[in-house]
Formats: sequence, structure tokens, C-alpha cells
Amino acid sequence: MVAEHYDSVIIGAGPAGLAAAVYGASEGLNTLVVEDKAPGGQAGMSSRIENYLGFPGGLSGGELAHRAVTQAKRFGVEILTAREAVGLRAEGPSRVVELADGSQLDCRSLIIATGVSYRKLEAPGIEQLTGAGVYYGAAMTEGQTFKGADVHVVGGANSAGQAAMYFSKYCSKVTMLVRGESLSASMSQYLIDQIDATENIDVWTKSTVTEAIGSDRLEQLVINRADESTTVEISGLFILIGAKPQTEWLGDAVARDEHGFVLAGSDVRSKDAMAQLGPHDRLPYLLETSMPGVFVAGDVRSGSIKRVASAVGEGSMAVNFVHRYLAES
Repeated sequence: MVAEHYDSVIIGAGPAGLAAAVYGASEGLNTLVVEDKAPGGQAGMSSRIENYLGFPGGLSGGELAHRAVTQAKRFGVEILTAREAVGLRAEGPSRVVELADGSQLDCRSLIIATGVSYRKLEAPGIEQLTGAGVYYGAAMTEGQTFKGADVHVVGGANSAGQAAMYFSKYCSKVTMLVRGESLSASMSQYLIDQIDATENIDVWTKSTVTEAIGSDRLEQLVINRADESTTVEISGLFILIGAKPQTEWLGDAVARDEHGFVLAGSDVRSKDAMAQLGPHDRLPYLLETSMPGVFVAGDVRSGSIKRVASAVGEGSMAVNFVHRYLAES
């Protein structure tokens, strides 16, 4: 039975949302999680996560999600699945979430953990090896992991170029796989110049991945380059072909960046956003949005490190700021 009022409502049941639920409920907060699909988020679809602390043999995203849900429920967290949030507004000290079925949830604090929807690379082996040598996005934490290795980066926009430049500092060779005829159509010139001047970066244009090969982890990549197929030995594949945050439902309720990611902490600087701070006369807390009492964690936050461990960390951190907000209000 859904209660009428909660200390904390969490939108999204990925690693960030479930971590926030576990920490919040274990510390006495009456907590509800709302998920429009199944718990686990993007991580839940990963066949193997190799770089999560404490699991040297790796674990599947489904296993991680199942463990987290079990743990959350043990602390009394309520989880609503197949429910979609479509609106958010403030009513005095309450934050009201509107659901697609017409119902509303009233809470003292809200954590947005809706994650992102990555544009998928469709090729045999990619889905099976995601998390085991194949990764969506590129995190600054993984340079040392692939030190001295050969990695490939799929994508031709600025995010792919920045990833290639970063990995070039650690890897023996970085190969960019670009579908188009050049980088100029989608990448800033300054970045193109940097890539051209970096000896251990190769750019393969008119190139697409046709298959990822490996048993327990990625070992080889089959690439169609200018209509010729080639197979290469590879340690890591990083896919940066677009990610869309799940934030349309927020409208103008909280400040977002130009790509739709939610701004938080010191990134909330606009006049309109600051005006929402009201009588507290303070800047937002580290993970607090432009609406006081509304926090953000995980991939949906502007500037986040899109990895499972960082999402879990932000989810647990957000609860600390929820406590501070509730204490002051």
C-alpha cells in the first residue's frame, strides 16, 4: 500500500537510486522508489561488470540489481515498478511528484536518479560483452586500468575525441572508429588538431564495428573499414555515440544543462535557478538541484562519471544532504 506522504521519494531504481534507498531507509527515512521499467537501470542490462569494488570475478548487472532490491526491501523500502513520473512541483515544504496514471506522491525530499538512455551499438557480441571490455561512455577512472593496452573508441563527436585524448596518455594505441568521412562534421576544430598532433591516436573513417569476440571478456573486434573487413586484437572498446538523460518529465521544475542533464551544487548558477532557493539564503548542497529539497545522483547529473561505482557513491551521498536539508527545514 502506497502511503500518502514520504520522507524521501526516489525516481529511478538503478544503482544510484537503489543505493539512496538502502542508505535512506537504513537511517530511518520513510522511503519510496519509483521505477518506470525494471530495477537495475542500464547496469542491470550488463552481462558482466568487472570493475565493481569487492567482486574480483565480476558480477552481472542483474545480480547486482537483485541484491540491491533485496537489501532495500529488508530495510522497509517500498518499490513501485511500471510507474512513470511525468511532473514535479513544490507545494510549501512538500515536493509533489505526478505519475502518468494521474496519482500523486507527496514527499519532504526527492532524489532524481533516472539515469540515461545510451544509444546502443548493434553488432553481435556487443551486448554479451558489455561490462567485460565493452563500455558505454568513458570514465577518467579507467586510464590506469588500460595502461599500455590498445583500445578503440567508437564515435566522432567531441565526447569521443575527448575520450581518445584522455586514453592516449595511458594506452599504447588508441583507434577512433568514425562512421563518417571525417571528424570535421561533428567535432570541434581544436580537438581535431589535438588528435592530429597525438602520435598514438589513429582515426579510421568510414568504419563500423560488425562483431565483438570473446568468451569471458572482449578479445577481438571485427571492423568494416571502407567496405573491407578486418579483425583486430583489442583490450577495450568505448562507445560514445550518444546518451540521452531521462529528464523530460521535469520540465522547468529544476535547472538542466543544454543536453538535459540536471544541474546540481555549484553548477546551479543562473538567476532563475538561484531565485528558487527561497529563504534559506544559501547555495545548493553538493548534489542539490535548483529546487531546495530535490537532489540528483548518478548518470543523470550534469558532469557525472558514468560508472556503477560512482552512481552508488552519489546515491549514498545524496542521503546525507537529504538529512541536512530536513534538519534545517
